[in-house]
Amino acid sequence: MAHVLVTEAIAEGGLDRLRSAGHTVDVRLGLSPTELLAVIAGANALIIRSATHVDAELLHAGVDLVVVGRAGIGLDNVDVAAATTRGVMVVNAPQSNIISAAEHTMALLLAQARNVPQAHAALKQGRWERSDWEGVELADKTLGIVGLGRIGKLVADRAKAFQMRLVAYDPFVSADRAKQMGVELMPLDQVVAESDFLTIHLPKTKQTTGLINRDLLLKAKSNLRVVNVARGGIVSEADLAECIRDGVIAGAALDVFDVEPTTESPLFELPSVVVTPHLGASTREAQDKAGEAIADMVQLALDGDFVPWAVNVDAAEANETIRPFLPLAETLGRLYGSLHGSAPDSFEMCCEGDIAQYDTRILGLAVLKGFFSRISEDPVSYVNAPSMAKEAGITMRETNCINTDEYVNLISLRCDDHSISGTLAGRRREQRIVEVDNHGFDVPPTEHMLVISNDDRPGVIGTVGVLLGDAGINIADMDVGRVASQGTAVMLLAVTAEVPNEVIEALRSAPGVLSVKVLHS
Repeated sequence: MAHVLVTEAIAEGGLDRLRSAGHTVDVRLGLSPTELLAVIAGANALIIRSATHVDAELLHAGVDLVVVGRAGIGLDNVDVAAATTRGVMVVNAPQSNIISAAEHTMALLLAQARNVPQAHAALKQGRWERSDWEGVELADKTLGIVGLGRIGKLVADRAKAFQMRLVAYDPFVSADRAKQMGVELMPLDQVVAESDFLTIHLPKTKQTTGLINRDLLLKAKSNLRVVNVARGGIVSEADLAECIRDGVIAGAALDVFDVEPTTESPLFELPSVVVTPHLGASTREAQDKAGEAIADMVQLALDGDFVPWAVNVDAAEANETIRPFLPLAETLGRLYGSLHGSAPDSFEMCCEGDIAQYDTRILGLAVLKGFFSRISEDPVSYVNAPSMAKEAGITMRETNCINTDEYVNLISLRCDDHSISGTLAGRRREQRIVEVDNHGFDVPPTEHMLVISNDDRPGVIGTVGVLLGDAGINIADMDVGRVASQGTAVMLLAVTAEVPNEVIEALRSAPGVLSVKVLHS
C-alpha cells in the first residue's frame, strides 16, 4: 500500500477513503519548504491545496512520487512541466468548487452594485449614510464574461435570472455554442467597451497574466465595474487601482490577488472596491467535494488506472465508450512488447468500429504504458509513457477505421514483423485476443501465454499438452489457427503459470514444433 503525504487541510471524508483502501495517510500541516523537502522522500502521493509549492527541486527529492493531487482547480503552485518530465501525474478537482466560485462571483457582483460592505461598515461604526451609498440595478445591464468555461457558464446562467444582457470573450467557444447559452461572442476589447460589469473566469497562464490592464480598461465605459474570482495577476492591480482613482472605471470587486496572502494593496484604499480573502471555494460543500474528489483521483493514480482529471496526460478524457477498452489496450501493449522481443522503430495502433469515432489518444497511451511495462524496469504511467517512447526512438502511429468486417470494435497493433489484435466480447465485455501475426484466434489473455507454430499433423497438440502437464503447467484456454496452403498451424495457449526455460526448450525441440514464442501480459 502507498504512503500519502498531506500538507494542507482537506475534508476528512477524502482522507478516510484513502485509509479505507489501505494506504498510510500522513498529515503534516504547516511544513516549511525545507521541512517538506526532508519528508517528501518515501511519499508515493502528495496532496496539497494552494499554499504548498511543488517545484522541480521538490519533485526531484520525491523519488517515489507517483501523483501530486491539488484539492481544487488552480495549478499555479505546481510545476506541471517538471512533474511530467519525471513521470509524476498531476491531478486536480476541477468540478469541486465551480458552484461555490460562481455563487461568490454573483455575491461580489451584487455587493459591488449595491455597496453592501461599505454601507455595512459605516452603520456598524455608528453612521447612517443612506444617501452616500446609492447603487445600481443589474437588470438591463451588460455583463461581460471573459472565459466561458465551467464557472463562466454557471455565472451566465445565474446572471440571466437578473435580466442581464450577456456578452463574452472566449476564443475556444464557437458562436453556435455561445448562442445556445444565450451569450453573444465578441472580441475582448469590444466586450470591455460594451460591458457595465466585467467578470473574469480564466486560468492564469503566461498569456492571461496582466490581460486586464490600463490599455484595455481605457476602452471601457466610465461606469464599468470589474469582478475577479479567478486568479490573481490576470487583472493588473496597479492598473486597476489607477483607473478607479482616475475615474476611468467605477469600481471593482476582487477575491484573488497577485500575491497571497496579502493585507496591502493600492486597491484597499479605494472606497469603491470590494475585496475578500480568496473565498471563492470556501464553502463547506466545496471543501467536501474537493477532498473526496482528489482522494478518488489519487487512488486511481496509485492503482495505475486512468485518471479522468490528470492535467498532464496528453489525451482527452475517456468517455463511457472508450473507457472499457483501456485495460484491453494496455494488455495488447504488454503482449506486443513480449511478442516483438526487441523494441521496434515504429508500429501502428489501429482502432476499428464504434470506438474509432472518438478521440482514441488515451488508448494509445494505454498501449505505450503496457508496452514499456514489459521492457522497462522503471515505473510506467500514462504521463511518462510518451517520453519513454521518444527516448527509445519508437514512433507509434494511430489510425482509425470505422468499419470492421467481423467485430463491433477492434484494437490492432502491427509493424512489418508482428501483429496482435484484441476485442471485448459478450455482455461482460471480456478481453479476447483474436489475432497474432495474421493468425486468427479467440482466447482470453492471461499473464502467461505461448504462441507455438507447428506442422499441421496429428499428435503435435498432444505432445505440447504432455510436456506442459509433466511440468505442472495447466492450459487454461487455447485455440488453433491453420495456414492450409503451407501445411502449418499456430497454437495460442493461455497457461496458468510461467513456463520454465527448460520446458520452453523442450517444446522447441519436440517433433513437429517449428517455433515457440513466450508472451507476458
